[in-house]
Amino acid sequence: MLGKRLLWWSCLCALALVLQTLPGTFAESLPSAAKSLVWGPGLEPKVILPARYFFIQAADSDGRNFTRSPGEKTFEVKISSPTEPFSRIWIQVLDRNDGSFVVRYRMYASYTDLHIQVLLQDKDVARSPYVLQGAVYHEGCDCPEPDGQVWAELMHCPASFPQIDSDLSLFPEVHLQTIAEEIPRRFGQRQSLCHYTVKDNKVYIKTHGEHVGFRIFMDAFLLSLTRKVRLPDLEFFVNLGDWPLEKRRPPEKLHPIFSWCGSNETRDIVMPTYDITESVLETMGRVSLDMLSVQGNSGPEWALKNSSAIWRGRDSRRERLELVKLARANPHLLDAAFTSFFFFQHNESLYGPLVKHMSFFSFFKYKYQINVDGTVAAYRLPYLLAGSSVVLKQDSAYYEHFYSQLVPWQHYIPIKADLSDLLDKIRWAQDHDDEAKKIALAGQEFARTYLMGDNIFCYYFRLFQEYAKRQVTAPEVREGMELVGQPTDELFPCYCHHTQAKDEL
Repeated sequence: MLGKRLLWWSCLCALALVLQTLPGTFAESLPSAAKSLVWGPGLEPKVILPARYFFIQAADSDGRNFTRSPGEKTFEVKISSPTEPFSRIWIQVLDRNDGSFVVRYRMYASYTDLHIQVLLQDKDVARSPYVLQGAVYHEGCDCPEPDGQVWAELMHCPASFPQIDSDLSLFPEVHLQTIAEEIPRRFGQRQSLCHYTVKDNKVYIKTHGEHVGFRIFMDAFLLSLTRKVRLPDLEFFVNLGDWPLEKRRPPEKLHPIFSWCGSNETRDIVMPTYDITESVLETMGRVSLDMLSVQGNSGPEWALKNSSAIWRGRDSRRERLELVKLARANPHLLDAAFTSFFFFQHNESLYGPLVKHMSFFSFFKYKYQINVDGTVAAYRLPYLLAGSSVVLKQDSAYYEHFYSQLVPWQHYIPIKADLSDLLDKIRWAQDHDDEAKKIALAGQEFARTYLMGDNIFCYYFRLFQEYAKRQVTAPEVREGMELVGQPTDELFPCYCHHTQAKDEL
């Protein structure tokens, strides 16, 4: 009889442990509509983004925040306009699996007095309904705020960015006639460049070089930004290639060239990469991977993740070859494989067979994410940070616009450039699980704070604003430049109140 009681008690304890790991069970009380929180830029009418977003934090009746999901269908969001019964708005509620949710919505027309209702079992949550008073413009609406300072305040832009200050410190004066002549002569034959002029908030371009297809990213972003705010007149060159170009060192004469990536050996002015730029513009559009979608697809909670490292990619750097060889010798620590070969000869005896592409979101089934350079910096890093795993980042000569704000051992685990300490760092993470989890959460919070769509718009604006101050002559629409026209939407036009106010004067 005693044995049966002990068996019964053991089963009951095991059941209790299982219940504690399940969201929405007896481990936590039910969410409270009154105590849960709602906040974010998507509740502000003047924060215009391709896809707007805000957050919900589930809390119980005592105001204690949930730390795991209460269920992905816990909250319902409705968005409507009293002036338009059939609103063209796509809404997604993404469960972040930490007790919070990100709500994103994309408007395909502009509305007046937008109503956002957040519901928990038909009860309004927090201060719902939220009313965005006045005109609420969609992404395609050409209605720039005339005053850049006002726009920056509405967007909550920081006054400065460390990388911008560093990059532009080398260019106290920009002589536009000089760079218009010398940059094409230095780089225009072998490299692919765009020469842009923004004049009266219109965008003009002339391309140099053969492979200029990547201009689509810069064209699209400049058009998007000029629909939102009036930019200062400016004239500049954008490098469309992967590698930064300006390798001269002070006191030699430097030319200001904007690039997607920087390096310790170059002096290019760094912009957010074309990858994250496009993901911001196409959130809830052409792309499936963006800084919001990652937050709703970051895999199981930490304790349920696979305690090994993961990597997939192509052979665009020799260290990646070594990474795959390490994985084949240490499969209990590291799962790394190539999905394609292009730069090196594929030796299957060394690197194993090619594997199928893996969904990016599937990476987050693993605790440890390996970030190794490709041709330049690996542009996947923002999305890896935004997940719920810890990043092991290779020491690199290349950097993106935000790298200077990252702190090793706080936001990621550093590994040597030659990967010689990679296995030791994985073992350290396995032996220090709580510390590794803490680093993962800090990296995630960094991405959520500094790498969202509004941050990207702010970065570009501050970069253009500060660069324009250094121009010693007026920008010109030069010979051979063509207008990059704004797209038109005859089906759902918007009526800009700035234009209307100007017409009434």
